[in-house]
Amino acid sequence: MADRVLVDGTPLLGARTGIGRYTAALTEELAATPGLDVRAVAFTLRGWRKLRATLPHGTRARGIPAPARLLRGLWLRGTFPPVELFAGLTDVVHGTNFVLPPSLRAAGVVTVHDLAFLDHPDDLAPSDADLPTLVRLSVRRARVVLTPSEAVAGQVCARLGVDRAKVVVTPLGVDAAWFTARPPSADLARRVGLPGEYLLFVGAAGPRKAVDWLVQAHAADPSLPPLVLVGSGHAGAGERVLTTGYLSEVDLRSVVAGAAALVLPSRDEGFGLPVLEAMACDVPVVCTDVPALREVSGGHAELVPFRDVAALGEALRRALESPAAPAVAVERRRYAAGFTWRACAEATVGAYRAAMG
Repeated sequence: MADRVLVDGTPLLGARTGIGRYTAALTEELAATPGLDVRAVAFTLRGWRKLRATLPHGTRARGIPAPARLLRGLWLRGTFPPVELFAGLTDVVHGTNFVLPPSLRAAGVVTVHDLAFLDHPDDLAPSDADLPTLVRLSVRRARVVLTPSEAVAGQVCARLGVDRAKVVVTPLGVDAAWFTARPPSADLARRVGLPGEYLLFVGAAGPRKAVDWLVQAHAADPSLPPLVLVGSGHAGAGERVLTTGYLSEVDLRSVVAGAAALVLPSRDEGFGLPVLEAMACDVPVVCTDVPALREVSGGHAELVPFRDVAALGEALRRALESPAAPAVAVERRRYAAGFTWRACAEATVGAYRAAMG
C-alpha cells in the first residue's frame, strides 16, 4: 500500500516566488516517486480550485473552505480544525511554507526556509504578524524539520530550540533546462526592454534583498552596464536601472543566460537558488558573504561584505573585466549540476519515512 502524503500546495497559487518554485519542483518529483500517494491542499477560501491546474498528473487537490487568516487564528489557539477534516486521512502532512497544520494522527514535517521572520519582524506583511508564533508551534509539532541549507539548520537549532537529530537538510535543485539556456532572442529582448549588456538581479522587492545597496553601488560607477531588476515590486531608479516585472520561467532562463553577471545583494538568505541557476548558465555571480550564500556558492562566486558599497562595485568590475577561464567555467557548471530536485525529493522522502517511524 502506498504511503499517503499531503503537501501544502498554497505556494503554487499566484506568481512563483522561491518557495513556490520549491513546492512545484518537489511535488513533481514526489508524484513520480513509486510508493507514494501524493495529494496537495491549499489554505484559501476561493482560490484552491486553481490548484488542480498546477499539480502533476495524478496528484489530487484538496481545499479548506476557510480564509487562511481564520485558520491561522484557530491554529494559534489549538489543534482545530485538523487538516484531515477537509483533505482526508493521510500518513504524512508536509508544511512546505513554514506552517504545519495540526492533524489527527499523521506524521508532521515542516520546511523552514530561513529565519528572517525572527530577525526582522517589521518586514512581515500585517497578515503574517503571527508567523513567528506559528513557526515555533509548527517545529514543536513536527516530527521532522526540513531546511534548505546547513546554515539554516544551525539557526533553527540555536534559535528555535530544535534538536539537531530532528532536522534534515534538503538542498534545492537546479532544473536541467538551465544548463541549455541561451541568451534572449531579439524578440524577447525587445519585449522585455533589455539592453545589449546588463547586470542582473532576480527576486521580488523587499528589505531583505537590499536592492537599494546594489543600486547605490551601481550608480557610483557609470562605466558599469545597465542594471536589470527581475521580479515583482521593483520601481525604476533612473535610466540605467531597468525593471521587467515577473517573468515566466522560460523567459527568466534566457534573461539570466544573457546577463554579464548576476548579483544577489541579500541581507540574508536561506539558500539562494538564483546563484546556482546563474552558474548553470555560465554566468558569473556576485553575492553577499552571508552563511547560506557562502555555503551554496561553494567558492564559485565573488563574495562581498554586506552594505560595503565600494567592495560591491569592485566585485562587479572584476566579474566583467576578468572572464573565467574555460576550465573554471566548466567546474562552475559541474558544481551547479550537483544540485538536483531528484536529490531534494529523495532526502525529503527519507524524512517522511523517518517521521512515520
